[in-house]
Amino acid sequence: MRVAELWRYPVKSLQGERLDQAQITAHGIVGDRQWGIVDLHTGFVLTCRREPRLLEAYARLDGDGGVEIELPGGQVTARDEDLSEWLGRRVELWRPSVHGRASYETPLGLDEAGEWVSWEGPEGSFHDSTRTMVSLVSTTTLRDWDPRRFRMNVILDGDGEDDLVDSTVRLGDVVLQVKKQVDRCVVVTRPQPGGIERDLEVLRTIRHERSTFLGVGAVVEASGKVGVGDELEVV
Repeated sequence: MRVAELWRYPVKSLQGERLDQAQITAHGIVGDRQWGIVDLHTGFVLTCRREPRLLEAYARLDGDGGVEIELPGGQVTARDEDLSEWLGRRVELWRPSVHGRASYETPLGLDEAGEWVSWEGPEGSFHDSTRTMVSLVSTTTLRDWDPRRFRMNVILDGDGEDDLVDSTVRLGDVVLQVKKQVDRCVVVTRPQPGGIERDLEVLRTIRHERSTFLGVGAVVEASGKVGVGDELEVV
């Protein structure tokens, strides 16, 4: 398998950036999930599980170690006041290097009105899991679904990523330990800009055919660069 696409999502649950190459460190692709919009009332990092409007905004690195957010109306900002006005609630843009571990919540089923559970994320990033700093999925697994639904970092030509769990792999200069399959939630059903419609059947199919899993998560054993076209090698 070779790298077909690389993606970075600077702000949790916002649209991200497609890259030709990426630098990867212990916390994943540099800049990936390094900011989160926190609801000051609940203390949770907002995700599109709770606030689907997040998927309507775009985040990108600004070249000076910061981030800029393009809101649906075209305004570009990183100001808490602008984000609070947009979402209609008091929020702040946080970095894990300043605020530490983040707390998250997710519904147990397709019905957001039902029971929700919460957990604490890893240190150093706003990834959901301590065992997923870099996520990978193959084009075969994605079938004809738009890959943006799944917010993966690395899309691989071919198939077979599920068999990599518990393996060590090399991508470019980077060495990854593949730790787990990625469990999927209601996020994959959400509408997004660019013609992605709301589709509950996506999650039903993943649950029925793949036992809720799509893609794999890895931690970083050795940092380095990876680029489109690099071949995945099992070490």
